[in-house]
Amino acid sequence: MTGIVDAVDVTKRYDEVLGLNRFTATFGPGITGLIGPNGAGKSTLFRLLAGQIRADAGSLTMLGQPAWGEGAFRARVGYCPEHAALFDWMTGDDFVQTLLRIDGFSRTEAIERATRAIETVGLADARHRRLRVYSKGMRQRIKLAQCIAHDPELILLDEPLNGVDPVGRAQLMELMLRLGRSGRHLIISTHVLYEVERLTEQIVMILGGRAIAQGDVHQIRDLLDSRPHVIDLVTPDPRALARCLGRWDHVVAIEFPSPGHLRVKSRSPDEFYQGLPGVVVTESIPITSVRSADDNLDAVFRYLAE
Repeated sequence: MTGIVDAVDVTKRYDEVLGLNRFTATFGPGITGLIGPNGAGKSTLFRLLAGQIRADAGSLTMLGQPAWGEGAFRARVGYCPEHAALFDWMTGDDFVQTLLRIDGFSRTEAIERATRAIETVGLADARHRRLRVYSKGMRQRIKLAQCIAHDPELILLDEPLNGVDPVGRAQLMELMLRLGRSGRHLIISTHVLYEVERLTEQIVMILGGRAIAQGDVHQIRDLLDSRPHVIDLVTPDPRALARCLGRWDHVVAIEFPSPGHLRVKSRSPDEFYQGLPGVVVTESIPITSVRSADDNLDAVFRYLAE
């Protein structure tokens, strides 16, 4: 393997619990999404890469170096943990500057870098406020500021959008895209599939401490489309709609989960969505809601795990 991060049969135990279970994956250049439900092992992998804990078995390298141990290469890595205890008596400016000083930067350079990083994440107006008054979204941003302040080559972001308001979320996603375009490598963990799809096509899916799929997000979608696709519809006349949809060859099952609701399983979601507007027009059957029940990570993991 010759990726930015290479993992081969990496295992990490917490007493009787497996945090990672023979995890094997390659994270290539650019942006890669690490997606999995809570407890899947995402944070354990990041802590291993950050050098906070050591694997019990297997091989884990990043930037061509073993993840465990000291080395100048660690200055090329930035880490933004999902949960972190901030020094609430500090201001945002003090926090980022202090960590830069610990990393060996002079006072003058630490001030310059902290100012630039805080402005980059959109906290310039709050830089002199105490961290104790920061909202959850602001705390996420200041963590990201400290992560990028030293200009790392590899950036590890563990659920970076968690708790950020919609405007801030859009701004941070644009920032991550800019960092990727500038030549940096990002591994971004999340449990929200659409966030990953807006950032990158390259993903690694993790479940139960194991990598269950890796590659282009469209390939993963193709795996999903090879299984019956579940669509939930809301209509005032579900029986009439069911009679129409039941004539389609690719529809394999129809259920009535509750009044006014219809659940359809189709072997060809593309055909289904293309044909649905015609049903509304030609049959005059109003449909007030269409939602893919499979358009979430739980469904993805359930299918791939099978």
